[in-house]
Amino acid sequence: MKIENIMTRNPAFCTLNTSLHDVAQMMTDNDCGCLPVVEEENSRKPIGMITDRDIVLRTVAHNKNPLNMIAGEIMTDDVFTATPDLSIEESCELMERNHVRRLAVVDENGDLVGMLAQADIALGATPKETAHLVREISESAIAIAA
Repeated sequence: MKIENIMTRNPAFCTLNTSLHDVAQMMTDNDCGCLPVVEEENSRKPIGMITDRDIVLRTVAHNKNPLNMIAGEIMTDDVFTATPDLSIEESCELMERNHVRRLAVVDENGDLVGMLAQADIALGATPKETAHLVREISESAIAIAA
């Protein structure tokens, strides 16, 4: 099965200059904990990711006021992408190899067309694929933390 069958299509996204207030509001409105950060609204080329955890750990935990900050100040620069025709197995391997729980899905021009999260795989993949992915990412997270 290809990830285009299980990915979230046309996901919410933000730009470098989106306020963290707006980022948090988009996360609330779209019931998600992660937004891809794109170059521009028109090009939609992913250049980073921002999570609800980033907001807490990179602002509040450092006594910074998130209401005075923008996405570009706290986003993660690394963004891992996949294409819609990638198999679930290949996407699991990509997530495992890079220790990530989400992939931005891009078209042939590199523009954002979807998001693939562990939850999508859990709902759309075989139980064996799901168990393998969760185990590998969890083990790598433990190894990184140690």
